Amino acid sequence: MITRIARTAGFSGLLAALLLTLLQSFWVAPLILEAETYESAAPVGQHEHAGEVAAHEHSPEAWSPEDGWQRVLSTTGGNLVVAVGFALILTALYSLREPKRAGTGALWGLAGFAVFCLAPTLGLPPELPGTAAADLGQRQAWWVGTASATALGLALLVFARHWLLKALGAVLLVIPHVIGAPQPEVHESLAPAALETQFKVASWLTNAAFWLALGLLSAWLFRRSSQA
Repeated sequence: MITRIARTAGFSGLLAALLLTLLQSFWVAPLILEAETYESAAPVGQHEHAGEVAAHEHSPEAWSPEDGWQRVLSTTGGNLVVAVGFALILTALYSLREPKRAGTGALWGLAGFAVFCLAPTLGLPPELPGTAAADLGQRQAWWVGTASATALGLALLVFARHWLLKALGAVLLVIPHVIGAPQPEVHESLAPAALETQFKVASWLTNAAFWLALGLLSAWLFRRSSQA
């Protein structure tokens, strides 16, 4: 069973990571590069003010991949690690509740998208370079709490039989957003608002495509290995 889970997660994670990298290269990365031009063109005083609350602080000595093959290779490697990790979670769940058909994987994928992307980014939307943000530790704690509450809430809504448990699931989905995500003292961004909106939409859609592909591929490969 462990070999089956690892093989399914490896292949499905690899294919989904390649898809995500392709979408990011043609849609998300150009928006980031455009935002970086506003960051580099901003006056020194504005950089210093934004640096007090910005999440995207870079030290002069810090290494970052250059545009071109270095950036693509770095992105692909990061996507692969994340995709295989998420695929391991999905296939482990399949071992407890095997999907009746490959299409069921799409529902698991959408659930993963809701837990790890949609719910957290409703409070902490994707940020372009040069965007002010709250304390990193506070944002990480809220992200983990939101993802955990969303996962448990969805599980109760779908699998619980008693209506009280389903009601508790609905409450768990709402609680993190009632509490609210940590916000910076001053909301500001060096990039135009239109570019920020494009980046948020691109991030959501590329992640949705990634999770759908990961769910479908992992469920199909899991069922195929079971039949074999």
